[in-house]
Amino acid sequence: MRANCSISQVCTPKLLSASPKSSRKRLYGDLVAADKPKWNPRDPAQMRAVKEALHVATVPSYELVCRDNEQRRVFEFCKACVQQEKAGSLYVCGCPGTGKTLSINKVKQSLVCWADEMGMETPDSLTINCTNLANTSEIFSKILGQFQNRKKGRGKLSPLQQLQSMFSNKESAPRRMMLVIVDEMDYLITRDRAVIHDIFMLTTCPYSRCILIGIANAIDLADRFLPKLESLNCKPLVVTFRAYSKDQISDIIKHRLKVLEYDVFEPLALEFCARKVAAATGDMRKALGVCRSAVEVLEAKLQDSSDQELGIVTFDHMDIALSKAFKSAVVDSILCLPQQQQMVLCALANTFQHCKKKATTLGELNKSYIEICRSTQVPAVGMLEFSNMCMILSDQGFMKLGQSKEDKLRRVTLKIDISDIGFAFKGNRFFQKCLEQPRC
Repeated sequence: MRANCSISQVCTPKLLSASPKSSRKRLYGDLVAADKPKWNPRDPAQMRAVKEALHVATVPSYELVCRDNEQRRVFEFCKACVQQEKAGSLYVCGCPGTGKTLSINKVKQSLVCWADEMGMETPDSLTINCTNLANTSEIFSKILGQFQNRKKGRGKLSPLQQLQSMFSNKESAPRRMMLVIVDEMDYLITRDRAVIHDIFMLTTCPYSRCILIGIANAIDLADRFLPKLESLNCKPLVVTFRAYSKDQISDIIKHRLKVLEYDVFEPLALEFCARKVAAATGDMRKALGVCRSAVEVLEAKLQDSSDQELGIVTFDHMDIALSKAFKSAVVDSILCLPQQQQMVLCALANTFQHCKKKATTLGELNKSYIEICRSTQVPAVGMLEFSNMCMILSDQGFMKLGQSKEDKLRRVTLKIDISDIGFAFKGNRFFQKCLEQPRC
């Protein structure tokens, strides 16, 4: 028996204990109760340890939290296939960053440990990432490669045909079960759906020993190929990984940080990150990236300050990190505009936000623009150049200009979210002053 191979450890991890009566206790309980000392971010070794704990490539060596139900379903499916020496297929779907691949890898470890404990023959395993395939049919060559030491190729048959022949003949069929994990299956679904059908049909051959697990990001893609598989009598069991909730994101981050001997984040900062990511995508990789970014914000501030009190990631650090992570393409475009055009957008924002208007005229917008120029002591351009600037902004999709015989009467509407303008200039004193100029 292998060491540390308890199925309950790997396959059915326990969630962090928390009282259901208080969401605040659920969120803060572990951090507060532990009463750890604050870390020293000026210590290079501690800084590296924190970043490593939060890196998406760091695979937790302990149990995987928040996915025990999904792991249990997959494990029980694989265990039944091994016990019955019967092939089967399973389809795992869910949005990116929901723990699919990590969970399946934990299940694979659990299956090996369980087989050892039961004195059964350990299944072979093969993991294929479809994005690394030179062509879609190469997947069959990789599966066939697992048998090449035991089986010889048959003339001019393709790898798929050799597999079909092997699994259709009792004498040539492999004795040992094989777990085949096909990750990033979206690639096959969008490129060559016939390959999807063929690979799932391998599990229906009379003497097949394949336990096939397909993993894909998009939930709705299942509807595009499952009906066909059902008609071919090889419809897989479907296990869906839902987006992480706020509490789950918080639990996972805190679980990763347990390896450290000090507190890194203010509880409020972690709550803010968990709420924001859960509301946007529920992507755990995004949450970890934001946390690492918040640590780097603190690190940058330490380089510019001798303040010894800077010893923990605060709400403000997390706010900056979240702003960077969820910044839209529109915000990037605004930041790349010349200053005068940016001031025009500020004038638009003032008109529509402070004055509660949905449309204005080029003449009224020009008055708002001139008011901003006066308050900031920036020379204003003439009406002709102002009109040209507005036409450029219209061509770039920031605003819409109507038609009129007289320029000043042309109708102007905003085509972007007004919050993107404020977000783009957040923390910029000059443009914050521009946005404080109501003109009604």
